[in-house]
Amino acid sequence: MNQEQAKFLAEFFATALEQEGRTTAKVLAAVREDGRGYKPDEKSRSAWDLATHLATGDIWFLDSICDGAFNFDPEGEKKLTAGFTSIKDVVEFYTREFPKRVQRLRSASPESMAKEVDFFGVVKMPAAALLSVAMNHGVHHRGQLAAYLRPMGSKVPSIYGGSADEPMTGA
Repeated sequence: MNQEQAKFLAEFFATALEQEGRTTAKVLAAVREDGRGYKPDEKSRSAWDLATHLATGDIWFLDSICDGAFNFDPEGEKKLTAGFTSIKDVVEFYTREFPKRVQRLRSASPESMAKEVDFFGVVKMPAAALLSVAMNHGVHHRGQLAAYLRPMGSKVPSIYGGSADEPMTGA
């Protein structure tokens, strides 16, 4: 992938991520405080664990791609999530920080987006191509969390179309 292609791909994903981020914020905000311990099975993560992982994971992925290196620091993640005491905290963090990361992505140089990045030895590819992994990760966990909403007593927001709780409108 050349630099021009990488920059185009990064901009394409930045636009898509903006929309996905708005949708993720709606799903995060739909988690009821009294339902945050909900999990459908003993092996499942709780709604709280999914919400905090989703919010911090989206930020971590974009930072890693822009930094050109993936480093996982469980202690750093614990410190970050320790500041969360409510779903409102998670939503405020996400709605404040995610747009900054999308802007950082938009400001990244074509050279940095074309640079090959190693994703934990699983795959090496240009940074811009790893944006698909980042987006898929967020969509995957958002889908899990969205599936928790109605059983925990929450309303399900529209995601890619209307829901029974938030029907699609024509305007």
